[in-house]
Amino acid sequence: MDAAFTAEQDEIRRTLRDLLTKHGGPGEVRAAVRTAEGHDPALWHRLARELGLPGLAIAEEYGGAGCTATELALACEETGRALLPSPLLATAVLAAPLITALGTPEQRAELLPRIADGTLTATLAVPGGSMAAALGLTADNRAAAWAGGGRAGGIQAHPAGEGGWRLYGEADRVLDGHSAGLLLVAAHAGGYPRSRTLLFLVSAEAEGLARTRLTSMDETRPLARIELRDAAARLLGADDGTDVCGALADTGSRAAAVLAAEAVGAAAGALERTVAYVKEREQFGRAIGSFQAVKHRLADLYVRVEAARSAAYYAAWDPAAGPLALAQALEAARIVAGEAVQLHGGIGFTWEHEAHLYVKRAAADELLFGPVHRLRDHAAGRAGLFGAVTADGPVHGVAV
Repeated sequence: MDAAFTAEQDEIRRTLRDLLTKHGGPGEVRAAVRTAEGHDPALWHRLARELGLPGLAIAEEYGGAGCTATELALACEETGRALLPSPLLATAVLAAPLITALGTPEQRAELLPRIADGTLTATLAVPGGSMAAALGLTADNRAAAWAGGGRAGGIQAHPAGEGGWRLYGEADRVLDGHSAGLLLVAAHAGGYPRSRTLLFLVSAEAEGLARTRLTSMDETRPLARIELRDAAARLLGADDGTDVCGALADTGSRAAAVLAAEAVGAAAGALERTVAYVKEREQFGRAIGSFQAVKHRLADLYVRVEAARSAAYYAAWDPAAGPLALAQALEAARIVAGEAVQLHGGIGFTWEHEAHLYVKRAAADELLFGPVHRLRDHAAGRAGLFGAVTADGPVHGVAV
């Protein structure tokens, strides 16, 4: 593994940071989340046209840049630093890889170029709002529990003739679900005896589709409820025994690496703002950052951020390490954001202060993609660290 970044990767980071410094400050973020889309459409199209952000990891034959997950992770680290509300995560990190992995050649040719140039946004909708389980981050996604089961619950699909399908059910906590132009919906087909989970393409204009934006803890992560009442849909790929759950798990591992980088960016942003504040805030005639107790706390936070950054970069190179890197990054973001509030003192406790934007992001991300202890528990279980479990209880000792 070569840990050094290329000149192109450094340029992606520098250019994006410069742009977001000018157009992605706390004031712009607060204004963007109050728009109907939940983000700034003008800035999104600029990021797509000038930087090709949504197409970074899409193959060149579909209009993308043909880069790897590393470039996407570096870009998301910068958007995380600014807490930028945008469809990037839902579109480029969740939806596009699934279309690439499962879509027919015709579907890839139809959808990926529009995603790459920013004219089409997309998202993944799973029943029950259990995104982490569906992506195989906190549980084995081959178990039917996250999808509601085939007999009742979840989202049901049935053929409608001429290759079409109809979907019935609902999904909660869909990231950017109120504004995405395309929904990738996980649904059950085949009835209870032969139930199987498939992914379907549902247009934003589909008849029978109702979308409601929800009030979320973190306004920079817009969430929606998706209701499907006999809504028209197309199957993603072919119903030929394709391993949909495997594709979801592979996407989840790569998404975890990118999410880890984004969480590291948020933690670094909170730490930078805190360091700047303690250099200016004076108490007893001197800057509070000069006190040894404050220095020690900031040093501990710096070590946490850098350790999480190393884990995130490694996971971008080896996606199998994604869930553990995500756990470390989410924990670092939560701790750094909490300390940022404390070190800002009285103003940090006011809800209007920007420190709370980082607190909300850290808490919301852990609710959506964690929690941390489940990410670690599932990763440890897959690695066989705790041995086997029998009817009499766990077998003591570590499996080797």
